[in-house]
Amino acid sequence: MADVFEKRNFHISSLFPEILTIIFTHLDVRDKGRACQVCVAWRDAAYNRRVWKGVEAKLHLKRANPSLFPSLVKRGIRRIQVLSLRRTLKDVIVGIQNIESLNISGCFSINDTSISHALTREIPSLKNLNLSLCKQITDRSLEKIAQCLKNLEVLELSGCSNITNIGLLLISWGLKKLKVLNLRSCRHVSDPGIGHLCGVVHNSSQLNALESRPVPGNFELEFLGLQDCQKITDQGMKHVSGGLVNLKQVNLSFCGGITDSGIKFLSKMPSLKDLNLRSCDNVTNAALGYLSEGGSRLEAIDVSFCENVGDQGLHFLAQGMFSLRHLSLGTCNITDEGLLRVVNTLHEIITLDIGQCGQITDKSLCAIGEKWKHLKSIDLYGCTRITTFGLEKIMKLPCLNTLNLGLWHRKEEI
Repeated sequence: MADVFEKRNFHISSLFPEILTIIFTHLDVRDKGRACQVCVAWRDAAYNRRVWKGVEAKLHLKRANPSLFPSLVKRGIRRIQVLSLRRTLKDVIVGIQNIESLNISGCFSINDTSISHALTREIPSLKNLNLSLCKQITDRSLEKIAQCLKNLEVLELSGCSNITNIGLLLISWGLKKLKVLNLRSCRHVSDPGIGHLCGVVHNSSQLNALESRPVPGNFELEFLGLQDCQKITDQGMKHVSGGLVNLKQVNLSFCGGITDSGIKFLSKMPSLKDLNLRSCDNVTNAALGYLSEGGSRLEAIDVSFCENVGDQGLHFLAQGMFSLRHLSLGTCNITDEGLLRVVNTLHEIITLDIGQCGQITDKSLCAIGEKWKHLKSIDLYGCTRITTFGLEKIMKLPCLNTLNLGLWHRKEEI
């Protein structure tokens, strides 16, 4: 091939910069960087902003590097993940003034002082901020964020265990465009804080201490993550159902304070598509009944490890959850009877998790193989009563691409 190029006076070095740029757009991030180091012509072509569109730079900010941020700006990189940080966070904000996304998750040295020094002005371009596991930050940081990042759409606070309901009140004032809020394991967050996000005023003395400003709420929220928020109860779900009318996804996994009554409130939300109730110990079959009766348009529901969910719950699902596409039932106390009711009624399921459902047999698998032609993924981990006969039925599904058989042992047919 090289001889052909040479005979026709063609060589890769003769390609127009525009052609090189198109080629470089197809490289992964590491190879893009290597291309920049080959020669001046390649560097100039590779520095075209089209090559780096949507790329997130992953940085170790250990010592001063005067050329780093100008290089990123020249390439049009506006998404930054800080892997380790020994310099100040302000260097990033100043160095990339039109930054769009900043991920500093796991940077344990970040504290309120770091945030305060970095956020000294409004940054309208920043729409995505990830502070997960930055355990030192408190409500003081959220006050600065609410003041300076008014266009923020995504805020990740997983593991920020010093955040309180006051912080959520601050968020409700300043972040009116917020669409994604993750509060996983924020142990001090409780129902009044959720109420703040929904525009509910709970405590007038609390508001007086904070200048009695109105509470607009975060009505644009589409995702709310409350995983392992142990102080959240059904009252919080009442606030959510009344205020967050655009909510599409809510994660309540490991929320022991949520009961069937809380799910009854959520069942009335027409926009809700994805509900995670994994390991909610106080959720029972009745919760699925409420969702079915409420005309729910849920496309995904996870009740894995809910030991009080069984065949009756599946009967409820089959009666009204016709939009369902993703169903997780791992370790639930279900049998072929309940699962068959779902299989015979809901024909559009794409993913199914029945891992460790030890009472499921080939009878269910045969029905699934016959009727669920759109199934792409099935988890049979620990389903020890199935045999190769049932698996053969499953394996014939035209769309199946993921099959988990962990802990399964072959049973010889008699």
